[in-house]
Amino acid sequence: MTRDHLLPTTTEVMVRIGVTLNEHDGPDALSRLTEDLQRAHDDGIASVWMSHIFGMDALTALAVAAGRVPDVEVGTAVVPIFTRHPVALAQQARTAALAAGPGRLTLGIGLSHRVIVEDLLGCSFERPLRHMDEYLSVLLPLLDEGAASFSGATVRTQVRLTTPGNGRLPVLLGALGPRMLTLAAERTEGTVLWMTGPITVRDHVVPTLAAAAQAAGRPAPRVVCVLPVGVTDDSDGAYTRAAMAFRTYGSLPSYRAMIDREGVAGPADLAVIGDEDAVGTKLDEFVKAGVTDFVAVEFLTGADAVRTRSFLGSLAT
Repeated sequence: MTRDHLLPTTTEVMVRIGVTLNEHDGPDALSRLTEDLQRAHDDGIASVWMSHIFGMDALTALAVAAGRVPDVEVGTAVVPIFTRHPVALAQQARTAALAAGPGRLTLGIGLSHRVIVEDLLGCSFERPLRHMDEYLSVLLPLLDEGAASFSGATVRTQVRLTTPGNGRLPVLLGALGPRMLTLAAERTEGTVLWMTGPITVRDHVVPTLAAAAQAAGRPAPRVVCVLPVGVTDDSDGAYTRAAMAFRTYGSLPSYRAMIDREGVAGPADLAVIGDEDAVGTKLDEFVKAGVTDFVAVEFLTGADAVRTRSFLGSLAT
């Protein structure tokens, strides 16, 4: 089972601290990834998340690493759905959950972006909200019960899996807009966010989720907020580095909408940067906004990377 290391704040609300895993090159990439997960475990980090873009398959990589390192929750943030049939994803996720152990894997899924799905991969990006809703109508019963029978406009399936189960496998949606957030609250455990600041979480994400969950008679959703974090005395240098590292996200429409809603110029303005006091104060804004998990993308190097992890570990433990 996962550990529940939490961040106590001035609001007397507890938030779990997580980090993302960076991919490695070369034939020892999985071994190095496992070492990174072990380090997170040793530092007291509660959860570790991995994106799925054009590198290693996130579920496979997490299954290997989690099978060797105990306790820490592992999650995908996020697996895109348009390139995977829900039956295939359910089989893979149930298998990965077996490798990780009971209660350790969280499956984050999302739509990706039209420019990636259509322009780069040559797949259709039509009716994304409808497709996600129908996708869940197959994926969720397969994860929970191993069987699904559904006929919709974008997904049609009648199948029973023999893949072994390993307890409840929670699902989160990469949701930003109001309709997708509503879907996340109505049908899944919550949302995993990227490029979303505390004002937007407070005024848009949490109220939308809460209202939809209440109307559906469901528990309060989980809100996993992922953002770049750098603890440093060179805030200007870190800002410049963040502007370069995360500039692409400012041109993707869904993230651009969140950046504009927050009232900032670009992705670097959402990075949590400064010394320990400044970063702690900023994290407290997210707690007050209603996040349940704060996940750091550690983007600095050298002594500042060590300092950032040390601070995150101190919060987690």
